Amino acid sequence: MNALELLLTRQSCSLLTTPAPSSDQLTTILTAGMRVPDHAALKPYHFTVVENEGLKKLSDIFVQAIADEVSDNTKLEKTANMPFRAPLIIVVSTCYQEHEKVPAHEQLITAGCAVQAMQMAAFALGYGAIWRTGELSLNAKVKQGLNIKVDDDITGFLYLGTPSKQLPTKETKFFQEKVSYF
Repeated sequence: MNALELLLTRQSCSLLTTPAPSSDQLTTILTAGMRVPDHAALKPYHFTVVENEGLKKLSDIFVQAIADEVSDNTKLEKTANMPFRAPLIIVVSTCYQEHEKVPAHEQLITAGCAVQAMQMAAFALGYGAIWRTGELSLNAKVKQGLNIKVDDDITGFLYLGTPSKQLPTKETKFFQEKVSYF
């Protein structure tokens, strides 16, 4: 698969199962995340790899984060099951740094680029992936459980695994109504 084919055919896959990327493939995926545009080479991101027993730990963190706010057992069960939607998750968070030429929003964009680069690398390796955020990415208890500073952000949870079924290719989104020329 060449780079253009990758960019024009990539799509998210939420139905993921084992196997997850191997250790060598994970190294490739993480290395792709390190190659993103990064003004001043700040590396304003951190990758937390969650797999095996880590999935249960993440599940516990998610449940503890919402337990005081939710009395609905259905929501608690759904939340507890979230980490098990894939055999491997990479949590990407920011590591904001004070810099006179690189504002925080630019550092957040760089961390977002890292998520996308890793998702693209996984797709190129034949794996499925989906980038998720949601209310748990904003939750201070989740950040604390993952050793993320309160002032940093969870840019995304990148779920990785083998697609459990072949998905139909999504229609191409045409750019014409989203482009103007000046």
